[in-house]
Amino acid sequence: MANNSKKKKIISRRGILPILGGSLLIPFLGFGKPDKKEVKNSDSDDEYQTMLKPDGTIVKVKMSALNKSNIVKENISNSSFLTWLGKKI
Repeated sequence: MANNSKKKKIISRRGILPILGGSLLIPFLGFGKPDKKEVKNSDSDDEYQTMLKPDGTIVKVKMSALNKSNIVKENISNSSFLTWLGKKI
């Protein structure tokens, strides 16, 4: 009976495969440190609206600035929009 308790375990190929497969799951467990690259600005609370400039570029504008602005013309036609962009009709 003493021989049975001192019996050495032999690791076979079938014994290694579950260990290898389990080790591939380690990155998904999330043991890494969280990134501390978050920048807290007072401007982070503001929402942004995407706007189009006459030259065709896109700009992000704060909603607070849009609320303070004056509307020159609402509901323009396609032809007037194209002339504002500088396109030939």
